[in-house]
Amino acid sequence: MILTVTLNAAIDKRYVVEGFRIGEVNRVKECTYVPGGKGLNVSKPAAIAGAEVIATGFVGGHAGNYIEAALKPFGIRSAFYHVEGESRSCINIWDERDHTQTEFLEPGFCLSLEDFTNFLEKFKELVEQADVVAMSGSVPRGLDEQAYPKLIKICKEAGKKVILDTSGKLLEEGIRACPTMIKPNLDEIKMLTGKDCQRIEDMLEAARQIQADGVEIVAVSLGEEGSFVVCEEGIFRAEVPKISAVNTVGCGDAMIAGFALGISEGLSMEETLRAASAISVAAALREETGFFVKEDMERILPQVQIKKL
Repeated sequence: MILTVTLNAAIDKRYVVEGFRIGEVNRVKECTYVPGGKGLNVSKPAAIAGAEVIATGFVGGHAGNYIEAALKPFGIRSAFYHVEGESRSCINIWDERDHTQTEFLEPGFCLSLEDFTNFLEKFKELVEQADVVAMSGSVPRGLDEQAYPKLIKICKEAGKKVILDTSGKLLEEGIRACPTMIKPNLDEIKMLTGKDCQRIEDMLEAARQIQADGVEIVAVSLGEEGSFVVCEEGIFRAEVPKISAVNTVGCGDAMIAGFALGISEGLSMEETLRAASAISVAAALREETGFFVKEDMERILPQVQIKKL
């Protein structure tokens, strides 16, 4: 079972416009509403791929009820902690004319120390059921950068694999707790190591440094150029087919879903990276964030090239 953690869950709203204009009225051609937050954008692809998934974190109000209800069609079991206040919304504006995306991310409710303490007890019980835990995204107001280290510590004490996908100070402090895996982008790996990373060799060296410091698997996203992984099995580079992307928001989260699935099933890193890459590319072909179609993934899978460096 894969346990996903979304501390700052949201309703993701996607607005399609033609010619986004700042300071003017913009007519929306299409709109979609889905449960979101980075952790839930891991939950949905993992469930589509066939994994048993339990989603936890914090939700509140009518928006929180919607988030839980909207996960049911995916077969995802909700185990959220309910708080006072309303879960946030995150708005993505897609401009069909200019092919640009603009995002507005609400901060969400403010969490109390009591709520977080109570959640930790619930979390300990859920972790016992999991094969791997994937925790992603921002944290609600009221929590600091020590939130993820506390959760990682619980996972490690229970002997569970844990993936951390966040950014900034949360990532910097989170890796001190040595999660099993992180997936930084180029800017994040530069921040973590202080290296320039202008060349692929520099990026590899930076990833090796993080792995040597206690993170077992370091997967570095290179966008449309694919990714590479540094782990105990070696260094692997994934090259993905060129596509006409429809929506790239959540593709990194879809990749995390693939890694979580591979780790939970005990696949080799080569098999895991190929599946994760295919799921990520398949997700970019669909308008809905955190969603892919298995037929797309199966068609893309043999086109993903994996090289051991």
